Amino acid sequence: MAELVFFTGTMDCGKSTLALQMNYNYTQRGLHGLIFTQNDRAGSGVLSSRIGLHESAIDVDATTDFWLTVEATRQSGMDVDFLICDEVQFYSPDQVEQLARIVDEVGIDVFGFGITHDFRTHLFPGSARMIELADRVEVLQVPALCWCGKRATHNARTVNGLMVTEGDQVVVGDVGATVGYEVLCRYHHMKHMTAAVAAHRQGTLGAMDARRTEDGLEHSGDYSECEPDGIAPDGTQDSAPAPHDGDVIDDGLAQELEELENMD
Repeated sequence: MAELVFFTGTMDCGKSTLALQMNYNYTQRGLHGLIFTQNDRAGSGVLSSRIGLHESAIDVDATTDFWLTVEATRQSGMDVDFLICDEVQFYSPDQVEQLARIVDEVGIDVFGFGITHDFRTHLFPGSARMIELADRVEVLQVPALCWCGKRATHNARTVNGLMVTEGDQVVVGDVGATVGYEVLCRYHHMKHMTAAVAAHRQGTLGAMDARRTEDGLEHSGDYSECEPDGIAPDGTQDSAPAPHDGDVIDDGLAQELEELENMD
């Protein structure tokens, strides 16, 4: 019996890789399928994975009608035994309903792949409808990791390394442009703490320690003697400490420190 299955997880957990693997496995058994994708990182007409695999695909846009596409393919004399649908989050709810109809009325397996939440932690309409209609929802078990080492559960949009929480729901990035995406654990997503911000923060603290060494000051983890907003005696960080007299901080770092203080 045909099924509508939704494979989901954060970015970097291997969804596109699994989609390509499933297409390979089914094709090796003499079955014929159609591959669909939208906004793939490699450009139009291709489904690609981060580990270098790729396959030709049909681009999906707002005008795509899956029912008519499958019908036209079959009328041309080609068999259609399964559909691979990547980036389901970008599909419209109506398009997801077309996929469900293909499963129920034509008996073709449909395998959908995509993330569920956007960078603001809101459900994508396409993913929400897929969850509502799917026979099965499978969460991929290959964990993506936050920079802190914990399992990543949320997708963050970044601009020059800093997390943003406003903007259009769909913005293609992660291809070397200013706009990028990063997976974070829930804690660091809520703190807006990306890997770049964390690295800057650690670098700033290290530089301050070095300056204290030059000045003959202790820096065992208790910064209270130097700055009231420093690190607590137990080693926990209350907020980004103010620079020691004489420290030179460029405008970009100064602005970031101000943002870090506001985060805390």
